[in-house]
Amino acid sequence: MNQIKFSVVVVRGVVALSLSIAAASICAQALDIPAAEAVVIANKCGKCHSIDKQKDGPSFKKTATKYKGKADAEAKLVTHLTTGPTIEIDGVKEQHLKVKVKDETALKNLIAYILSR
Repeated sequence: MNQIKFSVVVVRGVVALSLSIAAASICAQALDIPAAEAVVIANKCGKCHSIDKQKDGPSFKKTATKYKGKADAEAKLVTHLTTGPTIEIDGVKEQHLKVKVKDETALKNLIAYILSR
């Protein structure tokens, strides 16, 4: 009887792991780099941000490093990109521009792009 219970637990674990891997690969495939780059261009994000170099704002690479492994990374970036928070550049405070996107999917794709750098 114990061997049957052990087998059921192992099978459930394997199924759960398989589903997690499948979900992760679906999420990874969902990133549309050309669409994200089009949003970056349309919103002139490149004026202050770069993929890997510091400009007036942090590079996407620095942002990705800052949020790596944090469960609330996407939520924090959604807030930052959609609320126009006050930021400071060279000692001068100004409003960060709100990102204009056609829908939530485009916004999440942009965030996935930033976090993947």
